[in-house]
Parts: sequence; C-alpha cells; structure tokens
Amino acid sequence: MLRRNCLLLFLCFLFEQSSCAPFQSRPGQEWPHSQTGPLAAGRNGGSRGFQRVKRGWVWNQFFVLEEYMGSDPQYVGKLHTDLDNGESGVKYTLSGDGAGTIFTIDQITGDIHALRSLDREEKPYYTLRAQAVDIETNRPLEPESEFVIKVQDINDNEPKFLEGPYTASVPEMSPVGTYVMKVTATDADDPTYGNSARVVYSILHGQPYFSVDAKTGVIRTALPNMDREMKELYQVLIQAKDMGGQLGGLAGTTTINITLSDVNDNPPRFSKSEPLYNSVGRIKAHDLDIGKNAEVEYNIVPGDGGAMFDITTNEHNQEGIIMLKKPLDYETKKAYTFKVEASNAHLDPRFHNFGPFKDTATVKINILDVDEPPVFSKPSYAMDVYEDTPQGTIIGAVTAQDLDAGNSPVRYSIDWKSDLDSFFDIDPVRGTISTNELLDRESIAQHNISVVATKVNNPVLTSRVAVTVHVLDINEFPPELAMPYETFVCESAKVGQVIQVISARDQDLPQAGQTFSFKSPQEGVKTKNFTIRDFGNNTAGVVTLRGGFKRRSQEIYHLPVVIEDGGLQTLSSTGTLTIRVCGCDTDGSLLTCSAEAIFLPVGLSTGALIAILVLIVVLYVGVRRQKKKETLMTSKEDIRDNVIHYDDEGGGEEDTHAFDMGTLRNPKVIKENMFRRDVKPELGLCPRRPVASQNSADISNFISLRLQEHDGDTSAPPYDSLATYAYEGEGSVAESLSSIESVKGETEEDYDYLNEWGPRFKTLAGIFGERSEMPQWSWFVILVFMV
Repeated sequence: MLRRNCLLLFLCFLFEQSSCAPFQSRPGQEWPHSQTGPLAAGRNGGSRGFQRVKRGWVWNQFFVLEEYMGSDPQYVGKLHTDLDNGESGVKYTLSGDGAGTIFTIDQITGDIHALRSLDREEKPYYTLRAQAVDIETNRPLEPESEFVIKVQDINDNEPKFLEGPYTASVPEMSPVGTYVMKVTATDADDPTYGNSARVVYSILHGQPYFSVDAKTGVIRTALPNMDREMKELYQVLIQAKDMGGQLGGLAGTTTINITLSDVNDNPPRFSKSEPLYNSVGRIKAHDLDIGKNAEVEYNIVPGDGGAMFDITTNEHNQEGIIMLKKPLDYETKKAYTFKVEASNAHLDPRFHNFGPFKDTATVKINILDVDEPPVFSKPSYAMDVYEDTPQGTIIGAVTAQDLDAGNSPVRYSIDWKSDLDSFFDIDPVRGTISTNELLDRESIAQHNISVVATKVNNPVLTSRVAVTVHVLDINEFPPELAMPYETFVCESAKVGQVIQVISARDQDLPQAGQTFSFKSPQEGVKTKNFTIRDFGNNTAGVVTLRGGFKRRSQEIYHLPVVIEDGGLQTLSSTGTLTIRVCGCDTDGSLLTCSAEAIFLPVGLSTGALIAILVLIVVLYVGVRRQKKKETLMTSKEDIRDNVIHYDDEGGGEEDTHAFDMGTLRNPKVIKENMFRRDVKPELGLCPRRPVASQNSADISNFISLRLQEHDGDTSAPPYDSLATYAYEGEGSVAESLSSIESVKGETEEDYDYLNEWGPRFKTLAGIFGERSEMPQWSWFVILVFMV
C-alpha cells in the first residue's frame, strides 16, 4: 500500500495533477498524518468532517529527483502540524541524514529543499527526523517524528559487462543452435522503477555465424558445418541496451573470441611425391586436424614386407619409423616393396562412417650388400660321448659357411679359454670334434666349449657357437652297502624275524634311477642262522632262520651280502654284516651286548655271586705267588727306582754325541743291533756292547767308561736323550738293601695287580649290579676290599 501511494505521489508530482492533492505536500496544505490522526485543516480552518482522536504526527517518505540541474534548490516537500494555526507560534526543526548540509527546512513554513544534486547510485534514500516546538518557549508541541526522503532514479547508467572480453570454444562442424556461452550485463539504475535497468542484448558483429538471445544473453551457433581448417577464430561483438532497447536507452558492448575446436573430420594423407627408401627410414602422413585428432597410426599392409619390417609412430612429429623385425640377407633378397597404411588413432563417429579415414603409400626398400661373418648351421650344438672313450674319437661336427657372394672358405678352432685342459680337438677344415684325453664323468659331467669360425679371405670376420658335450656314464663302479650297519639279534628272536633293513649306493650315474638286488653268496643253499630277503625296492632285510641265540654259545655272526646293480654290464660286490647277539627286554628293546655278561648265569642269588667272586680272587692270588722271581729290570717298561739322575743337558742341537736311554738299563738286558734312526750306519759297523766294570766298589770308573762310549758312539741320535746307568754290581755279602727283594718269592710286579685288575673288577661289578639289586659301586668296593 505504501509503495502504491509513493508511486502515485511521484506521478502527481511530475504531472502536477490536482487530483493528487491528498498525496502531495503543497504550500498551504498539510502532509497526511497516520491513520490515527485526522487530516489537517486548510488555510481557511474549515473542517473536513473528521474529528481528531489523538494529537500527533507520523511522516511518510518524500521523493527527490537525482541529478537535478536547476538553478534554485529543488523543492522536496512541506512539514505541518495541526497545532500550527498560522500565527507563527510554531517552529519546525530538521535532523538526521544530510540535515543542514543536503536538506534545509524553513522553520516557520516547514518547507524542505535539497541544496545540491543527488545521485541515487551513491545513496538511494535519507532518513530524517522532524520536530514542531513552541517558538517562544521552545517546548515540543508534538513528539518527534521520523520520515524518509528517497532519491528518485533516472536513467543515467549504461549496462556494463563486468567480465569481458570473453573467450569461448565450440567444436567445428557443430549444428545450428549449439550452445557457445552466456554473457550478462549489469545496470546500476533502479531495476524496480521504470525501464532504466531493463537490458536487451543484440549482436553487432559476428553474423551470420553466431546469434544471441535478447533476454538471456545466451550465444549459439547460427551457421552449420563451420570448418576449423577453413577458419578457426571468430570475434563476436555483443551489445546490451537498457530502457528495453527503446530509442534513447543507454548501451554497453563487449567482445567474445570464439575458437572452433578440432574434431577428427580429416584423414591423414601421404604426399603423392613420397620418395622410395634405400634403407630403413621414416615416412609421414599429414593430417589437417590438430591435437589428438591429428595423431596417426601406421601399419604395414600384410604382404611382402610384413614379416621383415615393422613401423611405429613418433609421438612428437607423427612420423612413421620403419624398423627391422628380422636380419636382412642380401644374398637371399635384394629389395622389398610393401604398403604402409596411415589412419587416425581417435575416430569421430560423426565422420568416419562417411568413408575410409586412412591413406596408403607404397614403400620400397633396397638391401645393400655387406661382408658378413660366417654363419653356423645351428645356433648351438649338443654332443654325447661315453666316459673313458679312447683318445682321438670323433664325437660330432659343426658347420659354418660364408653366405656372401664371395663364398669364402671357413676355418674352425676351439677357443682356448673355454677348454683350458684341452679335452677336445677340432679339425680346422671339416669342423669335426674329437676327444683329446680320457673323460671321466665323475670328475666333469658336462663340458662347455666355444667353437670359432673364421673367413679365410677376411680373418677379422669371425663367429662363435656354443658346443655342449655331455659325458655319458658307464657302469664302472660296483654297488656297496649304503653305510656300515650295526646289526644285532636278540636272544629271544623268533624265526623269520627281520632284524635289519639294508640299502646300497653306487657312484655311477644311472639313466633312469638306480636298481639294486640283494642275495646271499650261495643263493638257494639254506643257511642255518640268517638269510637275505630282497624287498624289490632297492632295499633288503636280514631275516633270522632260527631262534634261541645265546651269547654264551656265540656272540658275533658274520653274514655276507651280494649286491648287484642294474647296469648294462652288471657289476656286483659282496659286503659283510656283523651281527651281535644281545640281551633284549620283552618288547625287543636292546639291553646289553656286553661280553662279560655271558659268563654269569642269570638268576644267581647275591650270596652265590659273592662266593664265586671270592673263589676267583683266592685262585688268582695263589697263582701269582707261585710265579718264579724275575731278575731286576726284566720288564722293559718298569724302571721305577732305577733312574739315576745325571745332571748333564748335553750340547743342544749341535751335540751329535747325545745319550741313549737304553744304556741305563741292566747291561744283561741291553738290546743288540741298536742303530741311530736318523743316521744311516756304515757297512760293518755294529753297536758295541758296553763293558761293565767288574769291580762293584768302583762305580765311578764304570760311569766314566759309559760316558766315553756314548760320546764316541756315532749311532746315537744328535739330540738330547736319556742314557741308563743301571749297574748294581755282581752281588754283595750284605745282600741288597733295596726293598725290591724284601719279600721272598715276589717281584715288583706283585704290587701292580690292583692296577691291572681294577678295570676288570669294575666290569664285574657292573655285571653283578645288573644281576642283583645292589648298585654297581657297592660291588666294586666289595671286590677291591676282598682283594
């Protein structure tokens, strides 16, 4: 309602119609108050037929034209209160936006004027406050009232394209009406008032290729089948005009640069003057398109050159690079002619259905002749030879030839680096390979050699080929038992029981797995104890032929086993199994195989065992006391109490007259023919028996003589040794004071029986411990104590 009243007021103001008096503030008239107050009386003070309900005022908005160019201040409106009876008793005041600077009021009449030109785009409205006061007392007559002065818009701003100039792209060959882009112009004028901001678009330059929608500014194609290859860039000028495009409206323009983007509407084309190639080279097809649409794929049409050549595309310049797939041979073929096809990699379905999007060119390649190395008939050779083949045996041959037009002879040789031990030799003309030494497969099973072929007319040109020689095995080693078996049979073994499983091994290399057979030496002759049973899977078993084995009867059995291999020339060997008879528990587990255990019957009580032991000890002591007494130093190992200390170190390493330990023994037991181990004795030279002094009192003379003999003895070793001087003389009236003969009928050996029989007592104690509940150490103590 307020907007409608303001619009009517503005129209009335422009056209000064009298019918708008209730909405116009003119001199001598009041501005209408709020709905709660009556209309003010005119100058005549006459009543309009309305009765005031409440005193006061509420002002609506005023309007003022922008860009006023008159010489006098622009009249805005008039303020008036019904308390003003025209006697100049009321004063009007104005405050707020622009009061006193932009707007002024006549304090007596209430007339408001604008002091300067206003711009709506700078400030569209002003808010002010009005006050009516008593001119004498300055007392407010009415409450302060607020009102608005709105700047009325005029068409003083043209439309503007804020984002121009523009760039756009549309595919070539697009149909009419294809969307390109949308442009928008803005107008600073008031869009709510009149047509000042109503913009209309038009195209000034760019027809007939493009069009623009007058209301929306959308640009579309207007011409069909625009070809990028003909023209790629278009410049379009767009105008935006306000006032709905009417005469007198303001206008603005902008430029749009529209590019036709490429589509694949052109196939690649070869130049009709494409030259022939004398060697592998390059070829190129030209495409008028750009980017990925100009990417070309090359293919060799199946035919003459498809098997020998290949072609790829250079991504940078779209050239076709022709490459070799196989080596060329001038002697076989001197030229190749084939066709190359060029096509696009990315096809556009709108165009490629119209016809073939490809082109074809013919390429001819001439092969140039060059001098080449000899060529072997095979890329590699493999030969087989049996080991121990006689020297000079031919095992195979290699063949190479010169394929050039000259057909030069070829000579063969073995690269010495591949056959350092010279196992093979080759005929330089025929290329036959023969053995140069005996081959052993067990040492080297495969030889890898390299054969060199050289052209006679150009020795620089050589070629090599690998030759593998496999040394085949011959049956030269007999089989043998796989390991030394420790076989035993329980005393409780049954007839037909397998007590051991055996296998064999062979150093030869079988062709398809080793095969062994086992049997007894006399197959078919039934033995009474054990036999061999062949299981047929390269193993055999030792089987008992009887039961009741006893260690007391026989502790060890020997069983021969004949083993044969499965070679072409069968070889065999005989191995012997040693079978021990052992005691086992009820489940067959081994208990003991001790030899001493067989002398003690099973089940003897502890008292019986002690009685047997006492009897053995008494018999042993009696026998020893009946031995004949031996002379001093009869035992060659016992020299207790007979070594005389002689403090002489000898002459060290340079002393060639060292002493011999044998001299310190009793002269009666010195060995004969004692020679030095490091000096070869002269012929006729034999060791001299030392002459002992018969004077028992003159021991020093005896020692001196002994020293002289050893100093001059050339058979003595040239290093320090121990010489014995065990001479007691020939007797004494007082007899010997030594304790050796203090006991009649006993020798020194009588005191060593405990050391000799101690280990045996330990063994007996162990056996007694097995046969009774007493521990072994207690039996050992008892035996030693009894002895």
